[in-house]
Amino acid sequence: MAVALAARRLLGPAGRRAAGGVPHRAHRLTPSDDELYQRTRLTVLEPESPNIMFIEGYSNRGFTISGNVVVGPCAVLPRTILQWNVGSYRDISHESLSLFRLLEPRIEILVLGTGDRVERLSPAMLKQMRECGIAVEVQDTPNACATFNFLTSEKRMVAAGLIPPRGTSMGTSGAAALPLPA
Repeated sequence: MAVALAARRLLGPAGRRAAGGVPHRAHRLTPSDDELYQRTRLTVLEPESPNIMFIEGYSNRGFTISGNVVVGPCAVLPRTILQWNVGSYRDISHESLSLFRLLEPRIEILVLGTGDRVERLSPAMLKQMRECGIAVEVQDTPNACATFNFLTSEKRMVAAGLIPPRGTSMGTSGAAALPLPA
């Protein structure tokens, strides 16, 4: 019943009319029905989760993310960390980005950290991501980590594909990074 009400609200008066201009209803509505006032009720199915990922540090061998040590390139999703099978920015391709296109719920922004410096990626590949409704930010890894944390703190649907920089180890606040195992 709630789905039918929502559909009628989305379709508007023209979408509700059957032949002859009479509203077509599968059931009778009463004057107290919220349809008269166009109110919408929101039900939170899952309260705010403490499992949101934050990048705490990085080194030339990997990342520290929400207390977890990840060695090598990784994909940071809203609530998951995965190993990302790329060796350098040259390995970023349609196939390596397919993971980010398949996520549900869909992410809004993908932040790519390409190592020590910003690297140019294929325009066709970036266009394909835009066509899927995903904005792509390509940055050096230190800035990508900070951007990911900022967007996450603003409750945006963001993911990151990160390649460790070859340079020095740092935390995202500029302090020394948490140590990675040898």
